[in-house]
Amino acid sequence: MKDDPAAIPGLSGAPPADKRPAMSERPEARTPRGFIDRRGRDVAAERAILSAVSKVYESWGFEPLETGAFEYADALGKFLPDADRPNEGVFALTDDDDQWMALRYDLTAPLARFAAQNWETLPKPFRRYAYGPVWRNEKPGPGRFREFVQCDADTVGSARPEADAEIVAMAVEGLEAAGLPAGSAVVKINNRKLLNGLMSAIGVSGDAQKLAVLRAVDKLDRLGPDGVRLLLGEGRKDESGDFTKGAGLDASGAERVLAFTRAGVGGRSDTLSRLADVIGGSAEGDEGLAELAAIDAALTGLGVGPDRAAFDPSVVRGLEYYTGAVFEAELLLSTADDKGQPMRFGSIGGGGRYDDLVARFTGERTPATGFSFGVSRLAAALRAAGRELAAAVRGPVVVIAFSQARMAEYFALAREIRAAGVPAEVYLGGSGMKAQMKYADRRLSPAAIIVGDDELAAGTVTVKDLDLGRALASKVSDNAAWRAERPGQQTIPRAELIPALRRILDAG
Repeated sequence: MKDDPAAIPGLSGAPPADKRPAMSERPEARTPRGFIDRRGRDVAAERAILSAVSKVYESWGFEPLETGAFEYADALGKFLPDADRPNEGVFALTDDDDQWMALRYDLTAPLARFAAQNWETLPKPFRRYAYGPVWRNEKPGPGRFREFVQCDADTVGSARPEADAEIVAMAVEGLEAAGLPAGSAVVKINNRKLLNGLMSAIGVSGDAQKLAVLRAVDKLDRLGPDGVRLLLGEGRKDESGDFTKGAGLDASGAERVLAFTRAGVGGRSDTLSRLADVIGGSAEGDEGLAELAAIDAALTGLGVGPDRAAFDPSVVRGLEYYTGAVFEAELLLSTADDKGQPMRFGSIGGGGRYDDLVARFTGERTPATGFSFGVSRLAAALRAAGRELAAAVRGPVVVIAFSQARMAEYFALAREIRAAGVPAEVYLGGSGMKAQMKYADRRLSPAAIIVGDDELAAGTVTVKDLDLGRALASKVSDNAAWRAERPGQQTIPRAELIPALRRILDAG
């Protein structure tokens, strides 16, 4: 290793002083509120989840579908404009033909548009899964982002309750494939028709009041009974001072709604019996009970017990387009925050039946049901529970660059390593050997390759096993002895390089 390990000249990367912008011209480097950057580990974890869940969906006969990021605002449905600019909840702009477009806020509304547009040519029922980013122009907060990745599976064209049961069973299998062991999450199931029957009995009138009740109950996990009681009544002020107007129920009506949400105890058949006592006699409520009974029978046939899919009347889901069965997946594993403190993670996905969404385009009712989960949220849940599919991303083997004159040989060596199926790169910064080693260590590289004049003359390479070095470093007490011993470093014939790298990778 006779080459000078000093920095390779001319590679500082900084522009000449007279080409740099004045301080007053420089924008502040900042991330917009509600948006985040993801590096290797987070990206790898999400890709692993998507790969595992996609295999499950395809094994059930669901085909992939991709739709564009933008939809016309009137097609989205949830946030229809009530003013000149339809920007409530979505990011919208006008096209060159003066039509409003908005970034999709979920993957369900685009599916409804696609199904309506292509219904004559689709197999019926149409079974699809999809994943991709969605955008919501809402107030960001801890764990609440304006951009995130969702993964959905939906069946369009089947009114059978068994289609709901199949979606639930597939969601259970998908979550387990993503890294959750059996029994560590439960999909809770309800039916909107039950609550509709109750609301009719207590005199809830109008879509606005009905929606306010649904949204209040949907916050039960986060706000608890006292907070929901306020939202069912006159309203609630949050910690920031923002006031949310309530559903306007009297005290008796609010208590009946809360009592209804507490009926889900025990097995699925036990819950059905209790709900029949509360809802029985309401035509819509009885219809909901019959659908839940059919779902229970199908889930039993699919081998999904109440420990993995349970009936829970407190589940309503906030979106107004649900018309029947609704689902919500809850994480049961013990989880901890970044500081190691215990925390309750709560919901990791949900969905339900939406029989009226396609009809917005066609005028004809088209039954549909589906399940969705946030990929980033599930990745965070797995990490908090110590069940992450992807560990920290391994870096490539790094070929140390000693001199500009030898760059072609360094590149040839890296190409040889990559041809053997091992990721590799040549260091292209402007620093010396010590900094290059630090770079390789920060990349979590398994090994660094050193080829100086001595190695080239002898037909050898020096391999630094960085995995072993990191393992031994945690036990070292004498830095001088550590440097002298050069642990994990060996000089070997060039022909033995690839087998040596494979041994390092296999050991890691």
